[in-house]
Amino acid sequence: MEVFSNLAQGFAVAMSVDNLLACFIGVLIGTIVGVLPGIGPVGAMALLLPFSFGMDTGASLIMLAGIYYGSMYGGSTTSILLNVPGEAASVVTCLDGYQMAKKGRAGAALAVAGIGSWIAGTVGILLLMLFAPPLGQAALSFGPPEYFAISVVGMLLLSNLSGDSFLKSFLIFTVGMMISTIGIDAVTGYNRLSFGVLELTRGIDFLPVAMGLFGMAEVFAIAVEPYKVGDMIKVKFRELYPSRQELKKSVWPIIRGSFIGFPVGLIPGPAAILSSLISYRVEKGLSRRPEEFGKGAIEGVAGPESANNAASAGAMVPLLALGIPFAPATAVLLGGLMIHGVAPGPTFITGHAELFWLVIASMYIGNFMLLILNLPLVGVFASLTKVPPKTLIPIVTAIMFIGTYSLNNSLFDIGVLLFFGLLGFLLKYLCYSATPLLVGLVLGPVFEKGLRQGLIMADGNFLFFLQRPISGTLLGIAALIIIWTIYSGMKKQKLIDNCD
Repeated sequence: MEVFSNLAQGFAVAMSVDNLLACFIGVLIGTIVGVLPGIGPVGAMALLLPFSFGMDTGASLIMLAGIYYGSMYGGSTTSILLNVPGEAASVVTCLDGYQMAKKGRAGAALAVAGIGSWIAGTVGILLLMLFAPPLGQAALSFGPPEYFAISVVGMLLLSNLSGDSFLKSFLIFTVGMMISTIGIDAVTGYNRLSFGVLELTRGIDFLPVAMGLFGMAEVFAIAVEPYKVGDMIKVKFRELYPSRQELKKSVWPIIRGSFIGFPVGLIPGPAAILSSLISYRVEKGLSRRPEEFGKGAIEGVAGPESANNAASAGAMVPLLALGIPFAPATAVLLGGLMIHGVAPGPTFITGHAELFWLVIASMYIGNFMLLILNLPLVGVFASLTKVPPKTLIPIVTAIMFIGTYSLNNSLFDIGVLLFFGLLGFLLKYLCYSATPLLVGLVLGPVFEKGLRQGLIMADGNFLFFLQRPISGTLLGIAALIIIWTIYSGMKKQKLIDNCD
């Protein structure tokens, strides 16, 4: 009963005009970001971080979270009407959604995608509400050794967040951790890696790095090679009604997608993409007519679209309960918490219970807003893909420059933004993901602080970390991950040699 009373209090605060407006702005921007190819929720969230400074902490978190889960809705629109995935998680929707549109069933595909997203989002929020508080309570007993062990496991799992080669990702992750050490050491007071530059003594701020890697890099990419879209399939509002048979075929895929997506969201990695791929594979395997998949099967739209929305709720659990981001977008959300002086981690749910339940309540409201927005205005959102890059790029660049400068009123931060923008563009050109660098920047201080404080507790004896049950178990898991990675790499190399 305590859960429901807390949720009721969350709804009471969430229904204020300011919070409703923040929620609406977040889901609206999220939908637009999902529609526009290339920008992505991470870039949009990083872009709007500086504009949350003057907002209430709850309102800013509501807005940023709305962009995250709202983008999952918008991505399906262009996937179905244009065969262009507005968001990476909607790639799978193109397979059958666009084929349905070509057969004149675009309205049905859009309606099922919207309804499935809403049901899955609601189920995911319910599970988030039930799972996050107990996990956060259990984590209150964690000390420096446990946080060190968590960060080690996180290094090994999250460095491969993008699904690229482990070594490539770990290399970029390590660079992020190295950047996190720049500035004055909190323990000794010594200056580290500042090279006599005064501005570097305060360290590298999260915001210019995030905006550079994801926002500015995308601007450079679009400037070099603007994206192009084909002709849009028109759909009228009266065509948004699926037939009874289509609804019947969609019920179980939506339910299965909801319960596939949430646990996948708990796993470090590109959860939204993985969950939609798994859901598609499951639906194709269970179907009596698997040959219809790829040719306009509505199950191929209902399942994946439900799964990626449930995964976005699942990814919020480790962020809110442990303070560790398991997805790129939640890393930006973590930055938003830190900017507002809210300590992420197990104490967040107990120490900021009103904020936690406010976010949960706002997600229920936001999902309902998205359902209303995405069905009647589908044609309007899809037409946004026609905005020429020469109009879009200057607006986005100006917003990033203003936001970055307002952080410390420093031109140095503009330089940091441009530097990491060029770095992000270079990484993209070389087929390296920039996400591990951002996660390394976030986890670096956790790793260093846990290691140093743990060694102080143990008088320099590292065996102390292995003697504590939780940290010892986690470090054992880390060792198994390393062994498995080496073994998989050797096995793969052996297969390549045999083929040669």
